[in-house]
Amino acid sequence: MSLEENLSEIEELGHNHIGTSSETPLRKDAFELSDEEKIKRIQANVNNIMQTLGLDLADDSLSGTPQRVAKMFVNEMFSGLNPKHKPKMSTFDNKYRYGEMLVEKNITVYSTCEHHLLPIVGKAHIAYISSGRVVGLSKMNRIVDYYAKRPQVQERMTMQIVKDLQEALDTEDVACIVDAKHLCVNSRGIRDIESETVTSEFGGQFKNQDVKKEFLDYIKLDTTF
Repeated sequence: MSLEENLSEIEELGHNHIGTSSETPLRKDAFELSDEEKIKRIQANVNNIMQTLGLDLADDSLSGTPQRVAKMFVNEMFSGLNPKHKPKMSTFDNKYRYGEMLVEKNITVYSTCEHHLLPIVGKAHIAYISSGRVVGLSKMNRIVDYYAKRPQVQERMTMQIVKDLQEALDTEDVACIVDAKHLCVNSRGIRDIESETVTSEFGGQFKNQDVKKEFLDYIKLDTTF
């Protein structure tokens, strides 16, 4: 394949929002720089972008933008890239012997499309069937937030959430559905403001159609208070 053909294929992958790995692509030296050093570098790069666009950084409204963006990238939007921010997935014995499905639904998702660095906003729904271990409810929200806070592909994020919970709970019986809007589709390109993207990952018993249907029925329940 020629260089021109290779570049064309890479461009096509990005335009069609296709991921290339089930793991977030990170270099081996990803964490050699401190957060403070990363903020300084990103600040300089954002400054350069804004200068290139012709913006007047002497203006009071714009003068602090490069630093604000850099801090936001490192400390908030992309903080999930750093394993030190991964929530501790403490589990406990299922002493009350609850043997039915547990569902945590309508978990807010704020992520960023890795192809255009535009927001992904939606909801995640998680379920598991205990094989002897249980996890605190808020931990499921936190693991969603952890994987959302990085440049992402929705399919990958869905798989990562399930894989982590399977390992923590020592069971294959975990499922996740994510329903989200991608601003790279809604606000640019085709600019279809109505479209949403739904991804799912079903493990263990959730591959059974009856169990899958039960999960989907729980999601549809009106539990608004």
